[in-house]
Amino acid sequence: MFKEFREFAMRGNVIDLAVGVVIGAAFGKIVDSLVKDVIMPPLGFIIGKVDFANLFVTLAEGKVAGPYATLKAAQDAGAVTMNIGMFINTLISFIIVAFAIFLVVKAMNKLKREEAPAPEAPVATPEDIELLREIRDLLKK
Repeated sequence: MFKEFREFAMRGNVIDLAVGVVIGAAFGKIVDSLVKDVIMPPLGFIIGKVDFANLFVTLAEGKVAGPYATLKAAQDAGAVTMNIGMFINTLISFIIVAFAIFLVVKAMNKLKREEAPAPEAPVATPEDIELLREIRDLLKK
């Protein structure tokens, strides 16, 4: 059983999948930082000095009554919140990742089309086969 598992784990597809998961996790962190630290601050500034990370709706008051200045303050007070800003950040992250994957798949498809070998020209029939065909045709007559 261990031998079968080792053979399965060492197949090329499993190794490729593992590498893809690790790279995907690292890429996810990069995109998350891109959204939180690069895209959202200027976007929030343009919209009206809104910090999307602190954009939330209080559904139920916590131990300490609101209004709460930040999401962390609301969560520390035990308030039930709907975190709209976090959802927007996650949505933008998803769009960036989906677009990056689209570009990678598009590039891979282009490479596959370029790598596809041209159809081979028909191979000329050897002389002995031609001679045999001529003999066959003469015998038919």
